[in-house]
Amino acid sequence: MKRALGPALKILALRMPALAIPVLAIPTLLFSGAMQAADAPVVVTSIKPIHSLVSAIMQGVGEPELIVDGAASPHTYSMKPSNARALQEAKVVFWVGPNLEAFLEKPLEALGSNASVVELDKAPDLTRLPFREGGAFEPHDDADHDSASADDHDHDHDAAKPGHDDGHAHHDDHEEHDHGHGAFDTHLWLDPMNAKAMAAVITTTLVAADPANALTYQANAKALDDRLTALDKEIATTVAPVKDKPFVVFHDAYQYFEHRYGIRVAGSITVSPETIPGAERVSEIHRKVGELGATCVFAEPQFEPRLVKVVTEGTKAKSGVLDPEAATLKAGPDLYFTLMRGIADSMKACLSGA
Repeated sequence: MKRALGPALKILALRMPALAIPVLAIPTLLFSGAMQAADAPVVVTSIKPIHSLVSAIMQGVGEPELIVDGAASPHTYSMKPSNARALQEAKVVFWVGPNLEAFLEKPLEALGSNASVVELDKAPDLTRLPFREGGAFEPHDDADHDSASADDHDHDHDAAKPGHDDGHAHHDDHEEHDHGHGAFDTHLWLDPMNAKAMAAVITTTLVAADPANALTYQANAKALDDRLTALDKEIATTVAPVKDKPFVVFHDAYQYFEHRYGIRVAGSITVSPETIPGAERVSEIHRKVGELGATCVFAEPQFEPRLVKVVTEGTKAKSGVLDPEAATLKAGPDLYFTLMRGIADSMKACLSGA
C-alpha cells in the first residue's frame, strides 16, 4: 500500500521541475554570452580620447583595448608587453598618427597586414592647424612662417562658428600650409567637429571589419554625432563670457579648442612637454604674464607644476589645471564629453576673476 504524500512533500514535488529549469539554463546562458564576446572584433586604441569615441560606437558589441591608460601621456609613453600582445591580437587599430604617438610607429609596422591600422589624423573633413610660432609661442626652425601663421589663425577665428558644422570651412587652407611646413598640431580631438570627422572614419572601418554588427555601429554613430552637436553648443555658451581674456598654458595643446570657440591665448610655456624649457624661455613667459596683468596660467596634471609656479611668481596671475589628454579621467564612452566640459569649466572658473 502506497502512503500518501504529506502537504509539505507535495509542495516540494511540485516545485522541483521549476527549480531544475534555471540550473539547466545556466550553461546555455554562459555559452551564449561566450559566443557574443567571441563575435566582437578585437579593437585597439592608442589614447583615451580616441578610445572614448570608439567605445561609444562599439556599445552593445564590445569594448576596445586602450594602450595609453591611467595618467600616462602619449608624448612620453613606452610600450608594455601587454600592449604588444593586444596589438598582435587586434583586428583593427585606431591611432592619431606618428606625430603624436611616435612610440607606436615601429610596433604597428611590425603587424604587417594582420590588422587594419587607421591613422585618424588623415580623416576626411578634418581641420588640421599648423604649429604656432613666434611671439609668446616657442619658435620652430622655420621662422619665415611666423607672420603667415598668425594671419591664418586670426582669419580662422572669424570663420569658426561655435555650434555649427562649418568649423572646418578652411580645411584646404590649412592643408596647403601643412604641406609646406611639414607638421601640424596633433591635438585634433579638442574640436568637436574633428571628433565628428574621426567618428565617421571609425564607423566606416568597424562596419567593414564586422558587418554583422553594422546596424549597431551606425545607430551608435548617429547618437554620438547628435551628442557632439549638443556638446559644441554647450561649450560655446560656457566660454562665451571669458573668451576674450588672455591666458598661458603649459604646452601648446589647445589650439583646436581656441580656434573653435574664439578663445584668446597668450602663449605656452613649452610647445612640446618632452622638452623642458630653458631659463631664458621661462623668463620670457614670466615677463609676458606680468605684462598681461591679471590672467591665468594653466598646468597639466601629468607634468611638472613647478614651472607654472615660477612663471606666475610675483604677478597677479592665477593658476588652474587643464587636462587635454584625460590623464585624470576614467576611460569609457563618456570620457570625451567629460574631458571637453572639464576644459571649458576650468577656463571659465579661472578666467572669470581675471
